Formats: sequence, C-alpha cells, structure tokens
Amino acid sequence: MAKRLQVIVQDPEYRDIQRAARLRRVSIAEWVRQALVQARRSEPGREVASKLDVIRAAARMDFPTADIDRMLEEIEHGYGSGVQP
Repeated sequence: MAKRLQVIVQDPEYRDIQRAARLRRVSIAEWVRQALVQARRSEPGREVASKLDVIRAAARMDFPTADIDRMLEEIEHGYGSGVQP
C-alpha cells in the first residue's frame, strides 16, 4: 500500500530540488523518492550491528586450525576431486 508523505521546504530549497529533478528529467516526486532510497541505503542498518556481534563472538573463540599452506593444499586437492558441493 502506498502512503502519501508531505514535506515542507523553503523556497530556495524547493527550487534546488526542482532544478535537480529537471536535470534528471524526472518529476520532483520521483527525484525525492530516489533521494530517499539512496539515503536509506547509505544508513547503516541493524544488520551491520548483528554481523559485527557475530564476528566479535567468533573472534573470542579458540578454534583449532592448520598451517595455511596445508589448508590451501587441501582446498586445491578438493577442487580436483570432482566432488560437487
């Protein structure tokens, strides 16, 4: 469902938005929608915080590991084995 959003801006700001929309050959409403989408994408979301929490939790763990050269050798060996994941 679509919702109507009313935003009050001063005349100089409106003219700037109008000019920007005209340059892109879109309506002012479309220009504002695109600007809002871009602004939402640039905001860090809750996802980022939860991913960082997981990374921090994993960094506190002490998992066994192998020598990097041996791990890479095993990975390469797996590529040539013909086994599909």
